[in-house]
Amino acid sequence: MSEKFDVRGLSCPLPVVKVKNKLTELKQGLLEVLVDTGTAKDNVVRMSKNAGWKVEVKEQGEEYLLIITK
Repeated sequence: MSEKFDVRGLSCPLPVVKVKNKLTELKQGLLEVLVDTGTAKDNVVRMSKNAGWKVEVKEQGEEYLLIITK
C-alpha cells in the first residue's frame, strides 16, 4: 500500500517529526514524501535510515520526492 505525505512548507523539525510519526504508524510498506528544502530532505532521509527504512530520493525541480520503504 502506497501513501503520499506532503510536508512542503513546514519548518524543521516539523517534516522529520511528522514523517517519523507516520512511519511509526505504518510499521512497514511504502510512503512517498514530498519535501521542498534540501535540509528537510537530508533530515528525513537520515531519520528514516536510522529507523531501518530504505529511502530513494527523486529530485523534482526545486522539490524532492522521498520514496521510503520497509
